[in-house]
Amino acid sequence: MKNRTYVDINLLQSVPSSNLNRDDAGSPKTAQYGGVTRARVSSQAWKKAMRQYFIDHLEAKDLGTRTLELVSFVADKVQKLDDSITHTEAMDKSEKVINKAGLKTNPKSKKHPENDHKLKALFFVGNEQAQKLAQAVVDGETDKKVLQAILNDNPAIDISLFGRMAADDPTLNEDASAQVAHAVSTHAVRTEFDFFTATDDFSSKDNAGAGMLGTMEYNSSTLYRYANVAGHELVKQLGDPKKAAKAMALFIEAFVKSMPTGKSTTFANETLPSAIVVTVRNDRPVNLVNGFEEPVSSTNGYLEKSLNKLNKEFKQTNKFVNDPEFILTMGDPNLDKDNPESFKENDSFNELINKFVEQVTPLLSED
Repeated sequence: MKNRTYVDINLLQSVPSSNLNRDDAGSPKTAQYGGVTRARVSSQAWKKAMRQYFIDHLEAKDLGTRTLELVSFVADKVQKLDDSITHTEAMDKSEKVINKAGLKTNPKSKKHPENDHKLKALFFVGNEQAQKLAQAVVDGETDKKVLQAILNDNPAIDISLFGRMAADDPTLNEDASAQVAHAVSTHAVRTEFDFFTATDDFSSKDNAGAGMLGTMEYNSSTLYRYANVAGHELVKQLGDPKKAAKAMALFIEAFVKSMPTGKSTTFANETLPSAIVVTVRNDRPVNLVNGFEEPVSSTNGYLEKSLNKLNKEFKQTNKFVNDPEFILTMGDPNLDKDNPESFKENDSFNELINKFVEQVTPLLSED
């Protein structure tokens, strides 16, 4: 069997009054699990926050851009390569090349000219891919296979991790090497309502009424969060074990430090995880959420009991899978005490990340 390297990231994170991720009615998203209603934050919401973290911490050459404005994005690069090409020419030539590659644009419309040159569906493109596509426009390249090869080669780090779906042409799809689970509370929750008023600063003294009335829904919870990365697949995509190891480390960092921005100005719910368990396996990824199928019940905090359940589930699942290659933890000394043969508690997150890169790189080099 070929070598495989899977990285599991397990987090426990308490979030106070908040509305991180709303449904269509403005209510905090929830899920039924273990017979009770749990707080839920969708994987899409957290991946969006993680992608923003990538944007803030990666060079542009390693980033992807998800947009309907691919024609304009490429046309700008075309003009930088050849300033003799006008903007209109660059747009028209870029659109033809992009269509030839298999991506459809909206037909020109006098009724909706704002949609001219826009793709019919969002497309996730790497900066290097867009640059080479622009060069193809300048060179007059029209071979579909060549153009699709440009869009399939050299994927940006975030495209490799999060994947890409091309609605128009599945051959342009990029399988994600990472998976992010919906975060769920380890306990039952109840949605609460905040009644608020706003006063008019120019209202007269004899007018005591509010300028605006309203209600806002929120909850608070201790969340179990999980994600994984198939390191061996990431190496195939990026072509370099060292680059893949650093990309995985940044993924862990983004998963730990990012926060969806829903109603963050209202609630200032900027917490960090209380416990982190990073497990590297050679057989398969393992989500430990089953440890919370029976909801935690408490009147004096959920974190400690959630940690105990996490420890118990880890031991239980390890009976079914291979021993981990290595495990790094932070924030829960009980894990280290209960599993001295495997766990190594870290004093800081930077220490955890540095050890991760040091230990995972040789494993990826073997894949």
